[in-house]
Amino acid sequence: MKARRWIPHPLLSLCLLLVWLLLMNDLSLGHFLLGALLGWAIPLLTQVFWINPPKVDKPFKLCLFLLRILGDIVMANLQVAKLILGPTAKLRPAFVEIPLLLEDELALTMLTSIISLTPGTVSADLSDDHKTLLVHGLDVPDAEALVAEIKQRYEAPLLEVFTCSTT
Repeated sequence: MKARRWIPHPLLSLCLLLVWLLLMNDLSLGHFLLGALLGWAIPLLTQVFWINPPKVDKPFKLCLFLLRILGDIVMANLQVAKLILGPTAKLRPAFVEIPLLLEDELALTMLTSIISLTPGTVSADLSDDHKTLLVHGLDVPDAEALVAEIKQRYEAPLLEVFTCSTT
């Protein structure tokens, strides 16, 4: 693991080198060496700011989960368009508190981002103890149904895909 200490993010280092060479539009030895130096130094100097991601236990399920999210975003766009183009008097906006089982910061960030990326819902607040998420819904006929849907469609797969260690 000593190599990991000196090159903390090898893929990022390679990407920084390639971006540098593309930006300079020159493949000379000097630009290659400077790009390699930047690709090594930037991740090394910024490693204290990087979070430790949870271990992905089931990468295939993660891919399927990401496809589900894309499908949900498309369907939610259509539903929101229908709601907006229809009579706005039928809208039932509401704030709903969702109890959380997730403990890992990255998994929580992913959950809140997924909710906000899905049209019609926005993550509004996360409690200080990270046990409750406040979500605003554009049209919420049944708050308990929204809680169950978010927990079943998004939180449960995140719990299954990642090794979410207790912090």
